Amino acid sequence: MEKSPIQSLHHVTATVDDATQDLDFYRDLLGLRLVKRTVNFDNHHVYHFYYGDERGMPGTIWTTFPYKGHGVPVGQIGAGQIAVTSFSVPRDSLEFWRDRLGARGVPVGEPAPTFGEERIAFSDPSGLAMELIAGDRDARTPWTGADVPSDDAIRGLHGVTLLLHRPDATVRLMTELLGFERVSETTGRIRLAVNGDEPGKLVDIVYGTGARAAMNGLGTVHHVAMAVDGAEAQLTLRERLIDYGLKVTEVLDRQYFQSIYFREPGGVLFEVATMQPGFTVDEPLTTLGRELKLPPWEEPNRDEIERGLPAIPAYV
Repeated sequence: MEKSPIQSLHHVTATVDDATQDLDFYRDLLGLRLVKRTVNFDNHHVYHFYYGDERGMPGTIWTTFPYKGHGVPVGQIGAGQIAVTSFSVPRDSLEFWRDRLGARGVPVGEPAPTFGEERIAFSDPSGLAMELIAGDRDARTPWTGADVPSDDAIRGLHGVTLLLHRPDATVRLMTELLGFERVSETTGRIRLAVNGDEPGKLVDIVYGTGARAAMNGLGTVHHVAMAVDGAEAQLTLRERLIDYGLKVTEVLDRQYFQSIYFREPGGVLFEVATMQPGFTVDEPLTTLGRELKLPPWEEPNRDEIERGLPAIPAYV
């Protein structure tokens, strides 16, 4: 098989409710770094928060659109959607996280290990299903700017779980065209990996559950993005996707990366994003996320945009 242009996952993006609750949960409780505070390209009165490691490296990035007050209904997690987002933590850290989440009143579930990996499950304030998966194969350096000890801190994304009625067409696309390999399987679950099988490179497909159809809205994942190393690889892959029969967007400028989007056969929205230029393109590494950053075409509207955004706590 031709080497995959995909390096890893890039980011996962969700539609959430309240902006302050979102910051409190992901930045202050889970200890992720807020690496960028900008606005939604489709609605500049909605924040777009990016969380990750120190630099917001691809494979560590979780992003949210807080849509409270904009008439977006609560969504329904179901088939044709990413049902669970998982983060990677060190093997012996789950007790720390049980205690930390419990102290904040977050109920913690204890699902059975998946492919031998211990995990805990919980929901964020908007109802998104999250997991922390423990292991000793993640060499990424965590962000330690919060009060989470380095030995326990989140390393980045572990993977995502796609909930589908039928897996075959999705597996075929991902293995034949996107370069994923089938690395593990159990009843009703297939694990795919790309460019290695470490955390940050994994997609699980769960099927045959009789799940209802998904409905996007508050508390649901909007899409998962995969990382490619540069514009040339992205354009080549775009042509291959079109030849495969998929409807693919033009390349879109997302300021911190370039993106294309398409839906895989099961209905999940996929994005392919470049690894460049990254989040330091418009502010220094030491102060990432502290100021509202706007794309150049929105700068003339800054005063009006800032008035329309919800108030959030000052950066500490």
